[in-house]
Amino acid sequence: MNVCEENLRAVREVTLARLVAAGVDGEVAESARLVASELIGNAVRACGDWAPVVVEVEQDSKGVWVKVHDPNPARLPVRSSTAPDDDQAESGRGLWLLDALAPGWDVALTPIGKQVRCHLPAPDAVRVSIFSGDLGGTER
Repeated sequence: MNVCEENLRAVREVTLARLVAAGVDGEVAESARLVASELIGNAVRACGDWAPVVVEVEQDSKGVWVKVHDPNPARLPVRSSTAPDDDQAESGRGLWLLDALAPGWDVALTPIGKQVRCHLPAPDAVRVSIFSGDLGGTER
């Protein structure tokens, strides 16, 4: 999609509606909508209006992934000096928000830009390691 106000509104609505319809916890679905909106806004700031952006929202057993790809690998997310609790600031809290909702978010450079990837854990997700190690190429 190309980023504009109308498309951003549609992505927010579709993200929330599809996740809720898929049975995702309402709070996680709302957080995913908020994260998608923030990442798309960052892409607009990095690339300008009407930039081509790819938005992916996926559910897995551990929660929801929100991924936004834009064509500008040079403009990486940078935390502003604005404190997250500064009630006078009009902007600058986006990355603090990502830290709170999707701890461990990251950025991957791609051949055509960058992708910001956020994982929002499901409330009941339990991390269990079934196997850790090298199978040595043995098939079972």
